[in-house]
Amino acid sequence: MNKIRILLADDHAVLRAGLKTLLNMQPDMDVVAEAGDSEETVLRSGEFLPDIVLMDITMPGSGGLKATSKIKELNPATKVLVLTMHEDEAYLRRALRSGADGYVPKKAADTELLAAIRATCRGEHFIHPSMTMGLIAELRQKKETSLTDSKGYDRLSQREQEVLRLLAMGHTSREIAEKLFLSAKTVETHKIRLKDKLGLRGRAELVRYAIQVGLLDIKA
Repeated sequence: MNKIRILLADDHAVLRAGLKTLLNMQPDMDVVAEAGDSEETVLRSGEFLPDIVLMDITMPGSGGLKATSKIKELNPATKVLVLTMHEDEAYLRRALRSGADGYVPKKAADTELLAAIRATCRGEHFIHPSMTMGLIAELRQKKETSLTDSKGYDRLSQREQEVLRLLAMGHTSREIAEKLFLSAKTVETHKIRLKDKLGLRGRAELVRYAIQVGLLDIKA
């Protein structure tokens, strides 16, 4: 049986020693190299071509995220599983953008880490359950916003789109009326229809919506 070849990248020698013992006890894993900073990690990765790099984020040098990008650039077949103390979703997003194949907090149980290594080696993307709820909520919100943007905007009349654009540019109802040669009352009617069609409340939400659909890029 071919073992999963692992490179440990962490600047804490004691932690590396503990991880090495744990991983080498597994019948399907073998720690082939270690590194204590980002530059050494990239070098060792190119030298040993591990299946997986177990990567810390906050290491001396350029850091684990830049090392991840470099490794994926030089050795695309090598998987990078981030093992970090950072449980902030911002770090998770940055890690994924850097090319990481998985993300596990250091407080995770050893069984969870082992499962993550095996899943990542199989080509799966592993994100620890403690980190997924916020990410899923964010993706769902973006999807709903995208659907609202595309479908809602298409339902607006040309005049309503013009009113919305001018609102986003900061014009008052009276100024919009003058620009479009309408009465102020007609502009207010358009604003009411805009809110009804888009399911929005108040001027502030209308302005945010206009920005989201890129109306400010349309020349006046």
